[in-house]
Amino acid sequence: MRTWRIAVGSTRRPKLNAVKEVALSIAPLLEKGAELDVTGYEVGSGVSHTPSSRGELMQGARQRVEALQNFLRGEGPASDFFIGLEGGLDVAIEDGVKRVFLESWAYVSDGQRGHFGCSGSIELPEALAEEVLTRGTELSVAIDEFAGAVGIRDDQGAWGVLSHNLISRQESFRLALVAAFAPFYNAKMYRAAGAAGE
Repeated sequence: MRTWRIAVGSTRRPKLNAVKEVALSIAPLLEKGAELDVTGYEVGSGVSHTPSSRGELMQGARQRVEALQNFLRGEGPASDFFIGLEGGLDVAIEDGVKRVFLESWAYVSDGQRGHFGCSGSIELPEALAEEVLTRGTELSVAIDEFAGAVGIRDDQGAWGVLSHNLISRQESFRLALVAAFAPFYNAKMYRAAGAAGE
């Protein structure tokens, strides 16, 4: 029985738990009877502490994978997948009004090719968006202050606070990972779509 090794560019509990949850779901789709081994490593994203655009979120997720690959090069067993996860903000102008959304992004690579996936979005209250974007407060610090709690990032996250715990930080990353892994566990469909476009 083959064991697929997954290296994650984070040691944060919600991120690792999301990867483990998705790994259980997709293992049978990758290979019947396969097992997946998930290990987290602390690496930098190379972007700001709270990314403030879709482009920066994607860049942070991809750069976590690149940093992870560099860190693991020549170290221990080879990994089958490398994962970068990045949470932050995306700013949009709609009908002349600036709206700020919280998003979670994933980048999954097999070392040859990589794919992105994104969670849904939830709009930030104006005062919270102002605190982060204008005053430069890190989102994890600002959400603790707004919610009157400590360590929210390692629990339900800003997602949980804003959605009244209907969507957790882990769930947002789970959705992003399912989407980013799709070209690997549903390779037949992606090959067919690619061939049809040629």
